[in-house]
Parts: sequence; C-alpha cells; structure tokens
Amino acid sequence: MQIKLPLLAFLAFGGPGAASAQTSQALDIRVTEAPDIVRVGAADQLVYELHLTNFASLPLRLDRLVVKSGEKGIPLKTYADDELAKAIGLVGPAEADARVLPPGRRAVLYINAPVAAGLTRGSISHELTLGKVGADSASFTISGGTASPATAPLPCLSSPLRGGPWVAVYDPGMERGHRRVFYATEGTATLPGRFAIDFMKVDSGGKLSSGDANIPANHHGFGAEVLAVADGRVVAVRDDVPDPPSVKGRENPAIADASGNYLMLDIGGGRIATYEHLKQGAPVKAGDRVKAGQVVGFLGFTGQASAPHLHFHLADRASILGAEGQPYVFASLTRLGQYAAIDDLFRGEAWPPAEPPETVRNSFPPPNLVVRFPGD
Repeated sequence: MQIKLPLLAFLAFGGPGAASAQTSQALDIRVTEAPDIVRVGAADQLVYELHLTNFASLPLRLDRLVVKSGEKGIPLKTYADDELAKAIGLVGPAEADARVLPPGRRAVLYINAPVAAGLTRGSISHELTLGKVGADSASFTISGGTASPATAPLPCLSSPLRGGPWVAVYDPGMERGHRRVFYATEGTATLPGRFAIDFMKVDSGGKLSSGDANIPANHHGFGAEVLAVADGRVVAVRDDVPDPPSVKGRENPAIADASGNYLMLDIGGGRIATYEHLKQGAPVKAGDRVKAGQVVGFLGFTGQASAPHLHFHLADRASILGAEGQPYVFASLTRLGQYAAIDDLFRGEAWPPAEPPETVRNSFPPPNLVVRFPGD
C-alpha cells in the first residue's frame, strides 16, 4: 500500500511569509509499506518507515515527530532530540547534524514504536515540526503520511534451529544493519531485511567457538541442522558456493554472492522463508515439498559473513534483494538471557542470564536475545 501526501506547487507569493509558505508546501511525506504491529518480546511494536523528501530550496531541520492514531489523533510516540536523530537515515552522504534534510534529498525515519496491547488498527498519521536552516530560520508544523496498519494475522513459525543457546543478532538502530539497508533492483527500492535475524550459537560463557576461532568448523553453530519453519514448497536453492577453509583473510564476495548458499521456502500467503549463508550439501532441491521441522539445510559460512551463522527472514517474493521483508513470530522459544549490545557478543562476554528462563510464545525475539528452541 502506498499513501502519498500530494505535493503542492510553488506559488508566486510575495511579501512577508512567502519563504515559509513555500517551504511548508515542499515536503513530501510517504509511508510506502503498510505499518505492522508485531509482538516483540512481551510488548507490541509499530514497525514501518516514514519517507521524507525535501523539494524546497533550503535545508530543513527535523525537530520533532509525533506519531498519532485514529481520527482523534491520539499521540502514540514522540521523537525528538537524540532519539529523533538516531531514527533518521539520510539517503546519500551523511550530514553533520543527522536531523538536517538538504534540498532534493530523502530521509527515511525508521519507526519502532511501542504501542499499547490491543491498539485499534485504525489509521495513523504524523505531525512534524521543522525548522529552516538559513534564511529567517522560521519553524513550521506539517501533518501527513496517513496510513493504516496491516490487519492480517502474522505468520506463526516453528523453529528454524534446534536447542541453543542461540543469539538473535540484530539492531534496528545500526546504520548498516539489516533493518536499514535498501536495495534498488529493477528500478524499485526494497527493504528485504526489515525483520531479518542472524542466529549465532554460543556456549554458556558467551563464546562463539572452541579451539581456533579461525576455523569455521570450530564455531558452535557450524553445521547445525536448519529446519523448515512451516509446511511449504522449496522455490529456490543455491548450493554451489564452497565452504571457506578459514574465517580470516578471505575476500568479500560481490553483492550477487553475498548471501552465499541459500534456500527459499514458499510457506503460503505470499510469504517466502529465506535462509542464507548455508553450508554446501543441501538435502533438498527446488520443487520439493517439505514439512515444518524437516531438515532443509545446514548452517555454514558462505557469502558475506563475519562468522558462521544463519540469516533468516520472511519476504513477499522469491528474491534475495528485490523483496520487502515481512513480519512474523515464533510459536515458542525459551528466553535464556539478553546481550545489551551486539559488541558485547563479539567481545566474547558472557550473556546476562534471565532469572528464571522463560518460555515465550507467539513472539518476535527482541534484539540480541539469547534463546533456546525446542529440541536437542
């Protein structure tokens, strides 16, 4: 779904206030994909992107964003100051002030906003307060970007792996993380990794490997059985990428090979389960029908990866880069602990344990959650 605030043509204003009037009519506000309400851990989150394009001749500074709900415009979330700056991704070269939107540039605001459970799925809208950079530095408020959250139930998936501990590695605020990397294929920009997770196995002390960490096979997750998350049909398999003999010193692959060996599983409802960085030796082929829990591959170290792991996401079509990432929840996982930040994991620190461990159902794991899936 695409909702557009119509652009208003510049008028031949004269006299005081002309620049302010023109500037306030030159911001294009769009929500290009319907917002999703996803149960992340124990709380619901509103997840989507707000696209802003500056058609004015002056830079604009974003000072505040209020996300509102329903006809009455009930505020759901207010972004300002550092929180606003961290939510903004400017297309192209960065500015010294992350909140400044130069003329002719687009900014994407990555919204991950907690909402009350049971939020009525009516329309949402946006109120933005902006300041002009230069000229009279006047500020103004504009509203737009009306959209309605998706209403279809989220796919409830079985486990992609067995046992644990597995770390659900991702960070919605990471500049080059899955959540913030668009790809333009066939003339259309998409965000395939919107809900992508890298699963990495650790031991009880937080170590990713035993012995020489430069040998992929010494990593705890290497070779683990990768499972079908639902009944479905295999629609694509790549299995021709050799397994690298070492972690360090290998060349980064071209973007066409960044996923390494992969598998795509059509689980119905226009949803494609996508598994990347697999080990050679796929036990299935395109056209096979599989059942939830069936082994469809093995965790590897192919493609662009810093360590052996399983990249998993859902997409709306069978394309690695030319698809929109789709939300999902896992039917069951046990919360063992959680890293405060990704860097803590890669420093080999022990994960802070949950006391006691808790089984969570029908939920998307929060960032860097340490989990155990059903099975050995």
